[in-house]
Amino acid sequence: MAGRSIINDILMKITDKKLKDTVNRYIASGIEQQVDYDKFYLYSLITHSTAIEGSTVTELENQLLFDEGIAAKGRSLTEQMMNVDLKNAYIFGFEWIKTSAQYTVDFLCELSSKVMRRTGSEFSALGGTFDSSKGELRRCNVSAGIGGKSYLAFQKIPEATADFCAWLNKELSSVDKRDMAACYRLSFEAHFRLVTIYPWVDGNGRTTRLLMNMVQRQLGLILSIVTKDAKGEYIQALIDSRENEDSTITQEVMLAQHIANLESRILQYQETVCDTVNDTVKLDDIASRLIAVIKEHPEYTYDEYARVLGIGRATLARHIKKLNGTQIQRSGSDKNGHWEFVKD
Repeated sequence: MAGRSIINDILMKITDKKLKDTVNRYIASGIEQQVDYDKFYLYSLITHSTAIEGSTVTELENQLLFDEGIAAKGRSLTEQMMNVDLKNAYIFGFEWIKTSAQYTVDFLCELSSKVMRRTGSEFSALGGTFDSSKGELRRCNVSAGIGGKSYLAFQKIPEATADFCAWLNKELSSVDKRDMAACYRLSFEAHFRLVTIYPWVDGNGRTTRLLMNMVQRQLGLILSIVTKDAKGEYIQALIDSRENEDSTITQEVMLAQHIANLESRILQYQETVCDTVNDTVKLDDIASRLIAVIKEHPEYTYDEYARVLGIGRATLARHIKKLNGTQIQRSGSDKNGHWEFVKD
């Protein structure tokens, strides 16, 4: 057990360093300086969060819906209202942060009511009548799908949620904001703890991911997005953490997903810049650096060249296409071959 603990500590330190390096590159890239960056990043957050819950509305459709009031054709009213409600909930939550108030059960219920405003409904159960559109705590027991374990009994929810708020307020006041990884882990831990309590009959995922982003905003972090493509891994991490009573499983998975998402956005941005900047000198510089790397590593794959040069794969492919046959040529297969320089 001690050996496993040491290995886990080493792996965490490696992840922490990679996180810091990736965030620094993200900031240095200039992505955040784009016009309306905050707005479009928020729209991406919302689109992915609702997609995890079954929405098929795209980011472009949400942009038209939010900015122009244009409804998406072929999308149900429910899923569109789900996105509108979540947008308003994010705006509400981010404004609330500015008050420096402490988290309370009443506030979390108000936050949930924003998330569920148009898609919630009234329920009658053994514990009584409650309305999810008003953010009221559930008064019935629920399970995690077919064959899944039951969540906390509804009678225990008020106390458990109050204990959660007390814990979160204490952690926020004591966490070292200079420790980026610790701050992210706190936000992921807050998400895991609250979604495990499962305070509401519906909207728990959206509300707890919103809470996670609120904590990140409070701590000065780049907001993490749980993408729809990562849904399976994300949900499995939550399940594994609950079954093994080890929340670090969720923390590590969500950290890795955040790093991967930031790296993907860096590459996409750099590729866009290279595509739109009409600067021959800049393009020639990329070609020169590519030739230098090929000389050192003729066996590299496209992805490895792109990573070294800090450009997108499509941009790399265009440069190789220009050089192929004039300065370089392929020897062997794409998988196992290598590049050679054309002799004069």
